[in-house]
Amino acid sequence: MSTSTHNRVEQIDDKAVAELEAKYDSEMRFRPMANVAATTVTTLLIALSCFHYYTAGFGLLREATHRGVHLAFVLGLIFLVFAFNKKESAQQGASWHHPFGLPLYDWLLAVAAVVSALYIPYVFDDLAFRVGNPDTLDVVMGTTLIVLLLEATRRAMGWPLPLIAIAFSLYALFGPAFPGLLKHAGATWAQLVNHQYLTSQGVYGIAVGVVATYVFHFVLFGVLATRIGLGQLFLDVASAIAGKYAGGPAKVSVFGSAMFGMLSGSSVANAVTVGSLTIPAMIRVGYPRHFAGAVEAAASTGGQITPPIMGAAAFLMIEFLALPYSTIVIAAIAPAFMHFYGVFWQVHFEAKRTGLRGLSAEELPNVRESVARRWPTLIPLVLLVSTLMSGFTPYVSAFAGISSCIIVGLTTSERGNSARGIAVMLGLHVALGVIISGVLEGYGVLLFAASAIALIVLARTLALPARLTRTELIDAFSTGAKYALAVGAAAGTVGLVIGVVTLTGVGFKVSYIVNAAAAAMAEFFMTILPAWLASKQALMLLCALFMTGFVCILMGCGIPTTANYIIMVTVAAPALVQMGVEPIVAHFFVFYYGVLADITPPVALAAYAAAGMANSDPFKTGNTAFRLGLGKALVPFMFVFSPALLIVTKGFTWNAFAIVFAACLLSILLLAAVLSRFLLVEMTRSERLMATAGALLMIAPGWKMLLAGCVLASPALASQIIRFRASRRRSGQPGGNGER
Repeated sequence: MSTSTHNRVEQIDDKAVAELEAKYDSEMRFRPMANVAATTVTTLLIALSCFHYYTAGFGLLREATHRGVHLAFVLGLIFLVFAFNKKESAQQGASWHHPFGLPLYDWLLAVAAVVSALYIPYVFDDLAFRVGNPDTLDVVMGTTLIVLLLEATRRAMGWPLPLIAIAFSLYALFGPAFPGLLKHAGATWAQLVNHQYLTSQGVYGIAVGVVATYVFHFVLFGVLATRIGLGQLFLDVASAIAGKYAGGPAKVSVFGSAMFGMLSGSSVANAVTVGSLTIPAMIRVGYPRHFAGAVEAAASTGGQITPPIMGAAAFLMIEFLALPYSTIVIAAIAPAFMHFYGVFWQVHFEAKRTGLRGLSAEELPNVRESVARRWPTLIPLVLLVSTLMSGFTPYVSAFAGISSCIIVGLTTSERGNSARGIAVMLGLHVALGVIISGVLEGYGVLLFAASAIALIVLARTLALPARLTRTELIDAFSTGAKYALAVGAAAGTVGLVIGVVTLTGVGFKVSYIVNAAAAAMAEFFMTILPAWLASKQALMLLCALFMTGFVCILMGCGIPTTANYIIMVTVAAPALVQMGVEPIVAHFFVFYYGVLADITPPVALAAYAAAGMANSDPFKTGNTAFRLGLGKALVPFMFVFSPALLIVTKGFTWNAFAIVFAACLLSILLLAAVLSRFLLVEMTRSERLMATAGALLMIAPGWKMLLAGCVLASPALASQIIRFRASRRRSGQPGGNGER
């Protein structure tokens, strides 16, 4: 919103937002530091960001070295940034056992983590000859890294993920003790360390590789894009689009979270950032506090599934599926739209049912003024998306986006854009384009250095103050690295889980168990359901989906989406693939249900963060957020049975896409009305039953089921139209309650 609007609308201040992030998201729970410790840590964080920024633009190191340097930075910094426990989080004075204000053991653990992480890429080059035959030092260093990795993950994310990794490790060590199919020969500790430490199947595996190669860069881009004002522009545009209609602030929340989510890729960060503006406004126009928090939480979980950034799991799909990122982005468009579509209609029906107003003209931002001042902030996003869709690697695209953010931030002003600043900005973007296209090849580094020097000079000489000062730029590089620490540790710990799966073959065994259980359940349902309703194969798949979705939500209650996705793709997705589901569809299914955990009680982090901002009951807020996010729970089933919704699947046709897209639109609309108890007027119980039956029937694939669903729901719609017209005649107004 504009500055004037900021003064009129009650908001939650930045300090409160930071406190809520730290309270509900352990990844943001950084301990305070001062003096030398703060300077040292900040320098290391900036060095980590600069390392990834430079390698993204001018070439990655060899695989083991790149991953080793990344992991050494991440683990070493975690022991300095995250306290051992909450009691240790208070700032300490310097002493012999607290050098520079941090505990001595944390400095020692940080050094040990760095040494053990760099041992593989830098101590010896004969790794291929050491795999399978580790010496004593190899086992010691590997053990050190595994233990410190588990502790670093516990500090950054809590106990659930380390406990899962420990449980998998115990399974690998004590295989003969397990019953039935889960039984295996077992491994010694040296064999387990060899697999987890010396091969690319464990700690240094695909998860750490993706974070070091892709995820870190996009986290940094999101921080910089927000700092230069792109997030605020999105919120202003969302307010202009939806703010004036019935229940306006809630609709602003939906649109704003959709657009802001493209940058953040984090449910909690999205909820507290956008919610600081929208939740107080929702409460002010009359929404119950728990509903206001739930709207923001439900909308914010869409950030991880909204192209073009989507969060870390999307980049993992590139490696797991060996598909270009543009394919993943295209596949995500329709399902992401359906999520926000479902939340929007429930918000609308709630506003109409309770007669809530929109924002007045005085409360709305001046969108023309906002666009005039902030339009340059769109350039980094446009450049990022265009390079992604043009076939460049994601890290090169991220380099382009980050560089563009720096250029825009240092050469344009928040107060207004001078002709000189715009000309210089466009000139530097041309230079950036030359570097990215590789026209100058080896001279790209020199041009990059010259451009950086030019930016520093321009930041001092332009008449208007830049929208991003050098101090703020340095802080953004530091903050971006800090935000990426937890996901870096989680990736390493998930590597331990993947290592056990590849070492023991438990993934295939779990797939067999899931298929057998699904077959037994399908046999049971075949005896009680009419034969024409569904085939045995369809019932087996449906049962497998329910089991997989339940486990995804259960796992997501304790671990972040990225870790949940990796574990479920490794263990559960193969079972779906064996039933004939395309790999990309199976991956999207577990991904969506992992994200759903952020609004699923009892551990709904996004909902609890929003509840803290709304001062509402967390459990009630979580339940309402889950109801609002029903579209996200429904759509995965629809794209499994009708893969055309993902566009990029085999045998795709626009005719099939049109049918499933229409079925999604109608079924989500009907279920939103049922859950809100309102369509055109208050719904009766019989109308809700007919609408529910019609909506559920539309989930099944094919135009026949779509028509059958429409027929079942049509009496409810006809009844609504008749009663709506009657209420209009009684009120004597063109629209039922006079609201738009």
